[in-house]
Amino acid sequence: MKSLSLAAGLNESFVRDMLQRKRRPSLDKFSRLVAILGTTVADIMGEDSAGSDGGARQVPLMGYIGAGAEVEPDFEQVPEEGLDQIPVPFALPGDMIAFEVRGNSMLPQFRDGAVLIVFREQRRSLESFYGEEAAVRTSDGRRFIKTIFRGNQKDRVNLMSWNAQPIENVHLAWVGEIFTVFPPKSLHRVAKQGGIQGNLRLKSA
Repeated sequence: MKSLSLAAGLNESFVRDMLQRKRRPSLDKFSRLVAILGTTVADIMGEDSAGSDGGARQVPLMGYIGAGAEVEPDFEQVPEEGLDQIPVPFALPGDMIAFEVRGNSMLPQFRDGAVLIVFREQRRSLESFYGEEAAVRTSDGRRFIKTIFRGNQKDRVNLMSWNAQPIENVHLAWVGEIFTVFPPKSLHRVAKQGGIQGNLRLKSA
């Protein structure tokens, strides 16, 4: 257990504490351990969709979200239950949904192919998100991961990326508070129903 912990770059007692003391690991540490084992979160968690505490352990995948790719989800026909279910290694609070990241403008934290878990309903005022990274949907139907800043006009915002041009003075229809993000390949590739729907155009955005 000690050697496995150290190989994952973790404290030498990490695996022991997780198994024997039943301590719940953070997503980042759990994903690093999964990568060392050469498996996936889904393999470790199996097919069980709920924990003993009754919390949700699957999240509906609702399509793509852009980080350097512009996604126009008006073309999507996504059922309320999502296109597929994403297994997660712990119970989740509240009602969550998932998106698959496309693009690299929000590197290093949000990589192409990562899975973003966000709250389905906007729980906070727009102003409370200023200076914060969030999933957003613009009034014309596009979805992005961006850092939100106050715009020059009332009820408008500027959306910033780390290595892409800003999107200025846009109106947001929804802001999704980010709960966590799964690195690429830490989960099974999602079995898409005819592919994740949506018109995807790679561009700096």
